[in-house]
Amino acid sequence: MRYWLGVVCRDHVQRATGLGIAQLGHGRRDGLARLGAGDWLVYYSPRTSLRDGRPLQAFTAIGEVADEEIWQADEGGFKPWRRRVHYPADATQAPVRAFDGALDLTSGANWGHRLRRGLVELTPSDFGLIRSAMMAG
Repeated sequence: MRYWLGVVCRDHVQRATGLGIAQLGHGRRDGLARLGAGDWLVYYSPRTSLRDGRPLQAFTAIGEVADEEIWQADEGGFKPWRRRVHYPADATQAPVRAFDGALDLTSGANWGHRLRRGLVELTPSDFGLIRSAMMAG
């Protein structure tokens, strides 16, 4: 089992959780292919929406990858790759600042640069802290 952090604006996260899917990297397949059934995915949203959203910097969803299938959806001119994810209904948003430097993810200088890749692996310890914060509500 591995733990992943996907960087996606909150509007897109809300759509994905409503559909029970994961979509990363503007619909590319490569990031999704790194995930395996039983892995956990945490979404981090730097902004509320893609273009004109306000800064958010929060973990906005958490879920378990359901199976090994990756499929391509057809939304007219847009054909994103997707995976099924089980999102707990009781998870709540958790601001990154609430962790006060306790995460390995944010411990280095310029930690946000790593997130530009769109998908990074989390340490088990970071995942545990994030999961506890998001599932406490």
